[in-house]
Amino acid sequence: FGISGTNAHVIIEQAPAAVEAAGGSVAGPVPWVLSAKDAEALRAQARRLLSFVGDQDVVDVGRSLATTRATLEHRAVVAGASSAELIESLTALASGTGLSGTPENPGKVAFVFSGQGSQREGMGRELYEAFPVYASAFDAVCAHLEAHLDRPIRDVIFDGEGLDETGYTQPALFAVEVALYRLAESFGVRPDYLVGHSI
Repeated sequence: FGISGTNAHVIIEQAPAAVEAAGGSVAGPVPWVLSAKDAEALRAQARRLLSFVGDQDVVDVGRSLATTRATLEHRAVVAGASSAELIESLTALASGTGLSGTPENPGKVAFVFSGQGSQREGMGRELYEAFPVYASAFDAVCAHLEAHLDRPIRDVIFDGEGLDETGYTQPALFAVEVALYRLAESFGVRPDYLVGHSI
């Protein structure tokens, strides 16, 4: 990016959709995240979870653990593609033989609003349809931008016509990136730094 010093670049891709398979398993591992104030409380939480999960949908349990629980200092993640695998790992955690730990240096979080070249037709459409927070932020930015454009930016993004023209590319990326920012923020992810790239 033309910035000196050490840079870390991460490519984040959408995970494949979980597909229900025979025997109550899913196509790929499902993580269950746990956290507590100390190591004993973490083991106790694992024991409580074991008494609850039984016939529960493993994806629903994973989603609930990740989105409705506090993130405390002592943490563990168990993963499995079936209820049996998850319960086996959770049992090890509850007995004190599973892996757990505390963050040594949590570091800082930075978001980068990328520039021209990262645009693609239809970008964000599925997020728009699935997440009201994303849709609301996207609509608000589009409303502000459209006063300065001769064509609705939402149309440019969703149908791709003119998307590679700088005059549309930059506002389109900005609308999508602000909406992504608000979506991440709604999940509790807040950056320490926000930087932009390109014009």
